Amino acid sequence: MQVYIGIDWSEENHTLVFMNEAGVDLARLSIAHTLDGFTQFDTLRRKFGLATSDCLVGLETAHNIFIDYLWSQGYVHLYVLPPSLVKANQSRFRQSGAKDDPADARLIAEILRTDRGRLQPWKPDALLTRQMQADLSLILHLNRQAIRLSNRLRSVLLRYYPAVLKVFKSGLTTQIAPEFVRAYPSPQAAKELSLDKFIAFGRKHHYPKPGLLPHCFARLQADYPQASPDSVLIYQEQAVQLADLLLHTTHQKRKTQARLLARYRQHPNYAIFHSLPGTGKFIGPALLAKFGDDPQRFPKAASVQALAGTSPVTEQSGKYKIVRFRRACDKEWRYISQEWAMALVTKTQHPLAVAYFQKIRPHCHSDSHAFRCVANRWIAVSWKVWFSQTVYDEAYHFQQQAARSKPR
Repeated sequence: MQVYIGIDWSEENHTLVFMNEAGVDLARLSIAHTLDGFTQFDTLRRKFGLATSDCLVGLETAHNIFIDYLWSQGYVHLYVLPPSLVKANQSRFRQSGAKDDPADARLIAEILRTDRGRLQPWKPDALLTRQMQADLSLILHLNRQAIRLSNRLRSVLLRYYPAVLKVFKSGLTTQIAPEFVRAYPSPQAAKELSLDKFIAFGRKHHYPKPGLLPHCFARLQADYPQASPDSVLIYQEQAVQLADLLLHTTHQKRKTQARLLARYRQHPNYAIFHSLPGTGKFIGPALLAKFGDDPQRFPKAASVQALAGTSPVTEQSGKYKIVRFRRACDKEWRYISQEWAMALVTKTQHPLAVAYFQKIRPHCHSDSHAFRCVANRWIAVSWKVWFSQTVYDEAYHFQQQAARSKPR
């Protein structure tokens, strides 16, 4: 006998519903997020005389220690349901919109029972892949944090010390500008700085173009609106703190990127993703981490394109048809895909990517829209090499593109 188990999870408690193949509830219980609670769930399963292989378990997250417990105990039929899917099915039993934890757990079990054929079972990736996924998530978090800190620092400098924002063309996202704020936190300190000391500072912090340091110094010495002494006193301490935080964040980001790259080079699929053009030291590891190890997770390219948010959503009924931006997706994967498309078009200038961008740009709302279209094509290419476990063949790609371009 097969049993469908729906789990509505939370940080402290989990509500479970056991359902048979006829859709009848066998049991409902709430367990604590403790080992005793997990054992209570297992005890109930044994009470029904069920093997772990008889249980199809559904829940809305893979980022909970409960799923690690279930997998370790032999529950191999695990399904991670997107929260949007569960939300879209809320009205199946309650048209009023009312909801509670037991109802959500029952709904998850019901979705498993009726829609199992459209769902992919969850399997944990290899340890190395999961380490890469954790590194990638942290890098993207640190990147967002660095942007917030640099924006905050910029607003503070505009209030009392605008000269710093003009000195280095690279802005606040590189190391040298925050270091300058730490070393010379006030306009008065900058005015007392000599050219020789400024050049020594630039070389100490490895400014990439030392020949331009005199020009940077000239921009520093230009006339800028002067803040009052009170404003300088108020904001300079805050600016130094923000510069410290920004430098620490960027240092941790670089450290994590180096670790991600090292793991990427050890991965069995390294050659596949490294062969893709424009992937570099970040896009390649990011794509590998997002694809994972299980080919059955994405049985066709369209499933990857939808999750990555590169393909649009089409609504069509009769003569009515509208194509709109896809909002429900993995936002991190969309960011990675779009960065890859921009690298292909602007940095490596891959001929196929550039030709396609130029072809579709007049029909797109913006450059971002066009880059997303480019990304959609290359996500399909990356899916193909990942699914078939073959390296990217440039000559074969050109050949296929030429064949599709021939008039019929």
